[in-house]
Amino acid sequence: MRPARFQEFALDLIKNSADVTRVQTLAETGDSEHPFGLAITTSPGESRWQIIGQLADGEKHDDPDTPVADGVFQAPWPESAAGDHEGWLATALVRAESPEIKEIVRWSTRPDDATKHGMTVHFHNGAKAFVRKL
Repeated sequence: MRPARFQEFALDLIKNSADVTRVQTLAETGDSEHPFGLAITTSPGESRWQIIGQLADGEKHDDPDTPVADGVFQAPWPESAAGDHEGWLATALVRAESPEIKEIVRWSTRPDDATKHGMTVHFHNGAKAFVRKL
C-alpha cells in the first residue's frame, strides 16, 4: 500500500473512530512540506503524522498499487494509555483488520531507542509505510 492509498485508508478509518473530534490530511492543514500525512485531534489533543513509503523489492513507481491480502495482523501490545498518540493510532490500524497489513512495529517500544514515536507498517506485498510523529 503506497502512501497516497494508505493516507486515504487511515483517514477513512480514523474519521469514524468514536474519540476523534477532527482528522485532516496535512495538506488540508496548510502543510506543504509533507506530501502525505494526517493531523488527528482526540480528547488528549492533536498529533501530526507524516507518511513515507518504501516500495516492495523489485517494484517501480510506475507499477500499479496492487493490494495483496494474506490474513489479519493481531497486535501483541495492550491498550494504549490516554495521551499515547502512537499507541492509539497503532491500535486503530490493527482494529481495522486490513488483510493487507502484515505487521506493525511501534518505534517507542523498541529497546534500542524509545524516544522516537511512530511506526513501521509492513504489508503483505513487501512494501512498508513509515508513519512518523511530527
